[in-house]
Amino acid sequence: MNPGTQGPRDEEGAAVTRDPEAGAAGIDPERLWLSDPQPRRGRRPAYSREAITAAAVALADAEGLEAVTMRRVAARVGAGVMSLYSYAPDKETLLELMVDHVSGELTATGPPTTPTGDWRADLKAVAHLQRSHMLRHPWLPAALATRRSPGPNTLAFLEHVLAILRPTGLDGASKLEVFAQLTAFVSGHVGHELAQAAAAASADRAAAEARYLAAVAADGQHPELAAALASPGRPLAPEATFGRFLGRLIDGLDAAP
Repeated sequence: MNPGTQGPRDEEGAAVTRDPEAGAAGIDPERLWLSDPQPRRGRRPAYSREAITAAAVALADAEGLEAVTMRRVAARVGAGVMSLYSYAPDKETLLELMVDHVSGELTATGPPTTPTGDWRADLKAVAHLQRSHMLRHPWLPAALATRRSPGPNTLAFLEHVLAILRPTGLDGASKLEVFAQLTAFVSGHVGHELAQAAAAASADRAAAEARYLAAVAADGQHPELAAALASPGRPLAPEATFGRFLGRLIDGLDAAP
């Protein structure tokens, strides 16, 4: 590199040392999950990858995913920002660590649910568990929106769900698809639920939306919508709404191989 050339920098301007072996393929799951997370040279630091990840999770829980920067995480653990790159060379790697870290909550005390043989009921119980989990960590749906490499905690949860699906007779690939479909549904629903809750916090906006829909229903151009809005309402409690949507998804799954 020429003396006057600047290397890559993070979102706050700090110089970033990239892994030369990472290449264009992105994060290498073998290097991330199977290698020693501790730096091999120098004195043992007073913090660990676990502590760094926990600090990032706490920051995201309190202020959202946008607040998670290497500089702020370093400040939380009392480390220099450059030293964090030995554990997480970029924010994408840190997100991988964060997702798997919180996934540990799902199996912290053993299997989250005991398979009963009624795989549909068991799968619904898993989905409700996932929803509660994502509501505790509102940044998680956004973090799951891009491909993630399953770490040890995520794999432990996946193993449990695959055991639930054993009575279905589905092949392995189909079971993995069901798990991906379920997680995507819960993630998308929770993201929408959080957005709706934020909008509902504004009484003026809620009233404006109600007036708008009433006007649209009365304009004669949307008869199907008018009929739908005029039909008897259903419980609007978030838990009840989630349960109805979930039932339509799971009850419609085809158990054929």
